[in-house]
Amino acid sequence: MEKLTTIAELRHYRHQLPPDARLGLIPTMGNLHQGHLSLIQQGRSQNDQVIVSIFVNPLQFGPNEDLDRYPKTLDADLQHCRELGVDAVFCPRPQDLGIASGESSLTTVVPPQHLTSVLCGRSRPGHFQGVATIVSKLFNLIQPHRAYFGEKDAQQLVIIRHLVADLNFPVEIIGCPIVREASGLAYSSRNQYLSDRQQDQASALFRGLKSARQQFEAGQRQAQSLLAAVNAELAKVPQITPEYIALVDPQTLQPIETINQQGRLLIAAHLGSTRLIDTMLLTVRQPTIRQPIVAIDGPAGAGKSTVTRQVADRLGLLYLDTGAMYRAVTWYILESGIAIEDEAHIAQALDNCQIRLEPQADSPQCRVWVNQHDVTQAIRSPDVTAKVSTVAAFSAVRRFLVQQQQDYGAAGGLVAEGRDMGTQVFPQADVKIFLTASVAERARRRKLDLEKQGYEVDLSQLEAEIAKRDQQDSTRALSPLQKAEDAIEIQTDDLTIEDVVHKILSHVPNS
Repeated sequence: MEKLTTIAELRHYRHQLPPDARLGLIPTMGNLHQGHLSLIQQGRSQNDQVIVSIFVNPLQFGPNEDLDRYPKTLDADLQHCRELGVDAVFCPRPQDLGIASGESSLTTVVPPQHLTSVLCGRSRPGHFQGVATIVSKLFNLIQPHRAYFGEKDAQQLVIIRHLVADLNFPVEIIGCPIVREASGLAYSSRNQYLSDRQQDQASALFRGLKSARQQFEAGQRQAQSLLAAVNAELAKVPQITPEYIALVDPQTLQPIETINQQGRLLIAAHLGSTRLIDTMLLTVRQPTIRQPIVAIDGPAGAGKSTVTRQVADRLGLLYLDTGAMYRAVTWYILESGIAIEDEAHIAQALDNCQIRLEPQADSPQCRVWVNQHDVTQAIRSPDVTAKVSTVAAFSAVRRFLVQQQQDYGAAGGLVAEGRDMGTQVFPQADVKIFLTASVAERARRRKLDLEKQGYEVDLSQLEAEIAKRDQQDSTRALSPLQKAEDAIEIQTDDLTIEDVVHKILSHVPNS
């Protein structure tokens, strides 16, 4: 990974890239958290090269805001980027971008007033001009094909899309889903200003949005009622001072009274000296003739594979066996004679690897083809089993298979399980399920499975191992275990497999 600090270094890096390389940009102000990492992960899965910019932009801070104390963690940020396979990090100083201290003569980019004077713009005059100016500089210097922004900053995202359209930047803007802490609080660098008590109180923002969503899903379409639901939750935490609570058109940011197709709820509020924002998109679901996508995520040992196969079978949809896909790539690499540790040649070989899955009526497993070869049995060999973990760890393999999986999902009609099916692979899934069970229950199930195989195991040791695996899976940099914002959680401790399947099917339209 290259660390670039000057415009000269950046231009040299950009100039030496292959002409056909797709370049993704993730603009950040550093202090990277799980929200940023999800942007990087999506950028990594969709581009040949990924560059992250780290720049605390003084132009977007007001005179009484937190520029001087904004958290700066460059060393940790660079390590996160290395772990995620970022190719370059651009971390200039203000003067490198032509911003001298106290300078007021800098040419700035001024987005339309009807977008910047509302919502956050009312209390932060000049903020979005500062954002637009630096984003324009980055687009000019880096010339990315795609740029990734979080949907939490919904007003910023709308403004940047207008900026790109109005100034004819050849950049595709990708909005990425909000990533939340376990409490529901949206990840933000400013969360670290909050005490533990305040972090718990701040989760009221998401509870308010969820309360409104529940009314919306029950048929409520009027802004007055939906906003009242948010207000009622925030009122339960008197330490929170709302700045605004609004329901707007997602494209124009203008207030709406009734949701006909889509509406966006937005909150800005103060808790102590910390300003927080959150948002939720409400969409009136239209009838569709496309077969559904069902994404099932959850921790290890929750019974996802068994349930997913049965749900797919009941619905007559493809069971997208992602494990088989990783095995198929491993088989292909072994057959090609490439060293299993040679990521560069593996990445190159994937250009000539075609994987096809077909359901088998008489088997829960898919029939698997690689370049017209039926490898259904071959991918279960001991040699493939021993090597698949090594191959699956390569970011190039991950990117390749995510794209393959998304290609399968383009026409709908599948059921898939994993750690991030609903958050990253199929964020547009019709039904998102988060299947879970207590550590004790998952350890009990695992103990029974092992005893059937003739192994004697200690239950407390299994519980400790599963708890450790949960922690690793939820904090890993690549493909972390996360519950999608709109996923339906099913706790399976006291349910049979048939019970779980029935519950999932009850959420699938026309099943």
